[in-house]
Amino acid sequence: MMPVEVTQGDSPVILGLPHTGTHIPDDIFARLNARGQVLADTDWHIHRLYDGLLPGATTVRATFHRYVIDANRGPNDASLYPGQNTTGLVPLTDFDGEPIWTTAPTPAEIETRKAHFHAPYHAALSAEIERVRALHGVAILYDCHSIRSHIPFLFDGTLPDFNIGTNNGTTCDPRIEAAVARITAASGRTSVLNGRFKGGWTTRHYGQPGSGTHAIQMELAQSTHLQSETPPFAYDDAKAAALRVTLQDILTEIAALAAELKA
Repeated sequence: MMPVEVTQGDSPVILGLPHTGTHIPDDIFARLNARGQVLADTDWHIHRLYDGLLPGATTVRATFHRYVIDANRGPNDASLYPGQNTTGLVPLTDFDGEPIWTTAPTPAEIETRKAHFHAPYHAALSAEIERVRALHGVAILYDCHSIRSHIPFLFDGTLPDFNIGTNNGTTCDPRIEAAVARITAASGRTSVLNGRFKGGWTTRHYGQPGSGTHAIQMELAQSTHLQSETPPFAYDDAKAAALRVTLQDILTEIAALAAELKA
C-alpha cells in the first residue's frame, strides 16, 4: 500500500489528513500488544466526515496508522507541548499512557519508518502546497484531526467540540483564525482557540503566512460524530450530518478569503 493518497484540486485549500489511516504492515502489527492492536487513537472517519464539503479541495491523506509513525510529529521528535503528557514520533504508549508494544521499536527501525512513511507523506504535502500556492498566490492548509473528548492522561475534564490551533496566531493570517473562531462560536457548540491543542508539527512547520502559506488545525471531539468513543468507533450519520454543516461553512469561508490574502 502506498503511504500517502493525494487528490488534487483547484481550490486554494488543502486538507491534511495525517491520522485517519489504519494500515500497519504485518510485521509491525504483530509486535503491538492486545491494547495497541485496537488502534484506539485513530482519527476515526475524519476523511469521511470532510468528504465533498469543499469542491476542488486538495486532500493529502496518510494511509498508515500513527502507531507506525506519527505524521504530525517532527522528524526530530521534539515535544510540541513541553511539560505536558503527550506521545512521540513513534508512540510507545496510547493516549491513556498505557504501553502498546510487546517489543518497542529500535532507533534503527524508527529511521526506517521515517524514510518509508513519514518522509513520503511530507514530500507529498509539500508538493501540493507549492502547486496550490503557484495557482493562487497563497495556499491554506487545514489540518483535520479528532480525539476522544475524555482523556485524563492528556487533559482535564471534557474537551470542547471544536479545538482550533494556530500556535497562538503565528501560523495563519488573523482573518483565517477569526473566521473559523466566529463560525464555530455561532454553531452553538463548545469551541476554543489555542487551548490544549495549539496545532501540531504540520501546522507549525508549514504555517508561514509571510511566505503565502497559511495553516490551521482543527481538532474535533469525537463525540461530535461517533456513536461512541469506544470500540467499534462507529460513525453516527445524524451527528455527522449536523456537524458537516458547520465544517462546510468553515471551509467555504476560508477558501473565499484566499483572494484577500494575496492582495
